[in-house]
Amino acid sequence: MTTGFALHSISIYDRGTRIDDALLVIRQGRIHYAGPRRERELPADLPLIDGHGWGVSPGLIDLQFNGAYGHDFTRDPSSLLAVARRLPETGVTAFLPTFITSPIDSYIEKLNRVRIAQQAQSQRGETGARILGAHVEGPFLNPAKKGAHRQEWFIDPTLEALEQLQPLEAVRLLTLAPERAHGLQAVRWLSERGVVVSIGHSAAGPQETCAAVEAGAALATHLYNAMRPMDHRDPGLVGALLVNDTIRCGLIVDGVHVHPLMVRLAYRLLGPERIALVTDAMAAMGMPSGESLIGDQTVYVDETSARLADGTLAGSILRLDQAVRNMVAFSGCSPAQALQMATSTPAAVLGLEGEMGRLAPGCPADLAIWDSSLHLQATFMDGRPVYTAPAVQPLFASLASPV
Repeated sequence: MTTGFALHSISIYDRGTRIDDALLVIRQGRIHYAGPRRERELPADLPLIDGHGWGVSPGLIDLQFNGAYGHDFTRDPSSLLAVARRLPETGVTAFLPTFITSPIDSYIEKLNRVRIAQQAQSQRGETGARILGAHVEGPFLNPAKKGAHRQEWFIDPTLEALEQLQPLEAVRLLTLAPERAHGLQAVRWLSERGVVVSIGHSAAGPQETCAAVEAGAALATHLYNAMRPMDHRDPGLVGALLVNDTIRCGLIVDGVHVHPLMVRLAYRLLGPERIALVTDAMAAMGMPSGESLIGDQTVYVDETSARLADGTLAGSILRLDQAVRNMVAFSGCSPAQALQMATSTPAAVLGLEGEMGRLAPGCPADLAIWDSSLHLQATFMDGRPVYTAPAVQPLFASLASPV
């Protein structure tokens, strides 16, 4: 049985750097070597594949993903595996299914579904992008910045409310407005229990933002959107985030949620180490234009956006591979830096720097392969192709069995 392969004549994109004329060696589903070809002999015991000058990056990681292909996770958490199976089509190999604001007692079912799906992936070899845990976006949000969330279900993050998020180990990321009553205590409580806290749907000012970061908040949810804006006399939440030296920011780069010039501004101030590209995709991603749902609300979808009847943006129809291309076009960053924002930076948000989002020896061989225009050619998980573009299928056909 094949135990691996070697891919040569490629460029490697890893943590914002690019190595040309590189060699990638995969053994037993893990990365054995990733670096300059001149520094390593081609392995004689493995199949050799000419990479035709393509770029290879870690698989993409999406921290905010509400659903796709007609499935909405908040409404139907049983659809997690069905969507996960298709996500490698976009280069995504790991993600956080996101549940928007719901009645607090409804999260038990949703979080249990996450655990069931994770167990199916680990115990039954279920294929698809890895489910890393849930992103709970709400119900601890500010009504003044509600976006597409149902305000009648908003509550304060009291200890009693937090303890209803069970099983808590299914929660990887939680978005809240720290200015709500008990907000800072909630940040501390969650952080102490291994949940990454993100500031979002918030009217916090600079002092409240700094206090939340000091309490443990590590991320900001979709920078600029559903936030107190920046003014020259009132920096607001946005201004506080852009000058903070530690917090990372999710960013929706679809050209609709954030103007390209504001994307460029964020990139100049934060750099690729502190921007995590997210899609905030909803059920209409990958589907024709028309009506869709987010939670229990009807959404009207055109070729570029998804909106409630009043025009409020309700998630996006953005694919993460398109977000990478858009980031290059909007900010002027390099392809390696754009890919960093969709791989190692989101991995760092979750404390997984040594486990994924890297092309480093010992890491799982979760890979995305790109042409010179950053269009996806293939996606690998554990060294096995899980998506190949039609034109390159013959090249990887021999690797279709587990490696």
